[in-house]
Amino acid sequence: MRIAISGKSGCGNTTVSTLVASQLGYPLINFTFRNLAKERNVDFWHLCKLAEQDDSIDRELDRRQVEMAMAQQDCVLGSRLAIWMLEHAHLKVYLTASAETRAQRIFLREGGSPQKRLEETLARDALDTARYKRLYDIDNTDPSVADLIIDTELYHAQEIADMIVQRVNSLKQRLS
Repeated sequence: MRIAISGKSGCGNTTVSTLVASQLGYPLINFTFRNLAKERNVDFWHLCKLAEQDDSIDRELDRRQVEMAMAQQDCVLGSRLAIWMLEHAHLKVYLTASAETRAQRIFLREGGSPQKRLEETLARDALDTARYKRLYDIDNTDPSVADLIIDTELYHAQEIADMIVQRVNSLKQRLS
């Protein structure tokens, strides 16, 4: 069973995807801009800026994620666009949280100043939304393709993972 989990930066996408994959014993596919930046030996923010000018960066990242997921019978794909790009996902989950909450989480994870993290989060949201619309005609602010939408401000990461695993187990029963 292929599970796609998406959400904006700081929603808990990586944490929840990791927990779900671990609980189900599925491979985790979470190849991100951070991974690509490391692979290319460039700064994360530099790669983000390059991607604004060079569409091939996004296209490569997205293509590789989908290829990695489709090569697996069972997997969890956690990415900003997973629910839109992995058309053959059995379950599509969208995680949401306010910009303030997401910025606070990023601040706690990466440091800096809370205000700066909020400004960066809002800027990244705007850049990502414009880029996804331009590249794929995807509106990442509209999660209507998702089977399950979870507000991550209301639950701990483990509770969210448990909800998703419960939904997967229910789907497995229906499909068997």
